[in-house]
Amino acid sequence: MASILRQIVAGPRTRHPEAGLDLCYVTDYIVVTSGPSSTYPQRAYRNPTDELVKWLDYKHGKDWSIWEFRAEGTGYPDAEVYDRIHHYPWPDHHPPPFALIPNIMASMRNWLKDLDVEKGTKRVVVVHCKAGKGRSGTIACSYLVSQEGWKKEDALSRFTSRRMRPGFGPGVSIPSQLRWVNYVDTWTRTGKVYVERPVQILEVHAWGLRDGVKVAVEGYTEEGRKIKTIHTFTKHERLIVDSSDNPANNSTNSSSTSHLSNLTSPNGSLKSLAKPTVNPSSPSLDHSTIKHTISDGSPLIEDSTSQPLTPSSKVDRAGSEIGGKAVIFRPSAPILVPTSDVCIDLERRNRAPYGWTMVTSVAHVWFNVFFEGLPPAHMVQGDVAAQASDRGVFEIEWDAMDGIKGSSKKGTRALEKLAVVWRVPKGSPGSTAAAAGPEAVANGAALAQVITQPGPGEAVPEAKAADWKGGDAEDGTKEDKKLGMRVRSARSRDVSRASTVRGSETGDEGEEAGADKRVGKDYEEEMAKVKTHGLEEGEEKG
Repeated sequence: MASILRQIVAGPRTRHPEAGLDLCYVTDYIVVTSGPSSTYPQRAYRNPTDELVKWLDYKHGKDWSIWEFRAEGTGYPDAEVYDRIHHYPWPDHHPPPFALIPNIMASMRNWLKDLDVEKGTKRVVVVHCKAGKGRSGTIACSYLVSQEGWKKEDALSRFTSRRMRPGFGPGVSIPSQLRWVNYVDTWTRTGKVYVERPVQILEVHAWGLRDGVKVAVEGYTEEGRKIKTIHTFTKHERLIVDSSDNPANNSTNSSSTSHLSNLTSPNGSLKSLAKPTVNPSSPSLDHSTIKHTISDGSPLIEDSTSQPLTPSSKVDRAGSEIGGKAVIFRPSAPILVPTSDVCIDLERRNRAPYGWTMVTSVAHVWFNVFFEGLPPAHMVQGDVAAQASDRGVFEIEWDAMDGIKGSSKKGTRALEKLAVVWRVPKGSPGSTAAAAGPEAVANGAALAQVITQPGPGEAVPEAKAADWKGGDAEDGTKEDKKLGMRVRSARSRDVSRASTVRGSETGDEGEEAGADKRVGKDYEEEMAKVKTHGLEEGEEKG
């Protein structure tokens, strides 16, 4: 029975025919396995730790060591693997904090290529996360690219061919994790120098924004073990540039090319619609120096018109903040992310009866400002840190964002495209923010840390391990990252309202008059979309 359960849980992943375990050999020296477990009921359907150890001892003697990446806990104590384990945890379905990459790569290299071991000894690294797919695949491919000189395409293809059953998709499939493999390729080709800098989010621009969409800025804390929501934009920080042809009621999950064509220039870059009126309490944007990192280098917003922006506390008759062709989210106070890894999180909510909220869209995207600010790798010469821009714009379309729990499913479309305007703070007196913490800002001056890969034989720092029993939560809002019904919360006050219930135009989600009245047609249509695009279609683990 246990064997059958393990085969079911392994699903699309290849099981090793000789070991009878959910593992594969990406190369002769890189073993990828799903996370083993020493406790029930997990060991009934996952690799039992003792069986994995028995196989590794049989096959490799003492010449194996484990690298694990589970912020949710390994599922076994270190002693059960002879303390032969290295911890670099980060949350499931997300890319690693890039500051971990140089140390992970160096520690794996030092183990595999230790000059002090007997000549002819063949060591292996054993990497695992939960499923041995997304996080493990990101690191395995990163090692092949940065330490063995593989092309990134070849590394990704090898991982897929060895880890996945034919016809079940790529091994590394989450867009942000694939972006990180690209960053590793750039890091490798530019001398393996990385600069960790706090970053200030100046604005978030959204094209084709639907009604009721919550936009939040997140970042890593505790060495990457947890994700923290640094700022959630309120309705008072939403500025409508162009509210014509509001697509809010167009909730299909297919590409809305007609809307997108109206939002972009002929060359594919973002269309500039207005000159912003800058909030006196916010830092002034010098748009002439903003560097486009994705498009053609043109400024994000042109100075050709004087159409003013209008705060979008405005609601429609259903009590929802309206979307628009072009909307700018501008914070009322500076947003400082403590590291160069930035996440923009989107969630679309619709009001349901009897004190419930229905979440119809969930998506996010990670990017790293150091690599987004670099010129193309072939143009980088000399001091890499000096060539990284201190400001820029990151752009992404809806279809390219990360979905729910590592899947491509995001629910109904929340927008067409977004752009994040960022810069590295320069230490002005008003640029500090409590949310960033002392690790990001000291005495008003930004801290930049140059991180290089430790050399052969040098000591390599490790991260703190998570509680192996699973006592550490991955992030404080883990329960919210899903589609479907949810109890309303006062946390949603001033963030987003839903559009399936008609009521008062003031107050919180749970406080509006008529909040429990059901608009049958709208409600049933939204519920149908959740059923169509929800978790029951399957999810991938990273």
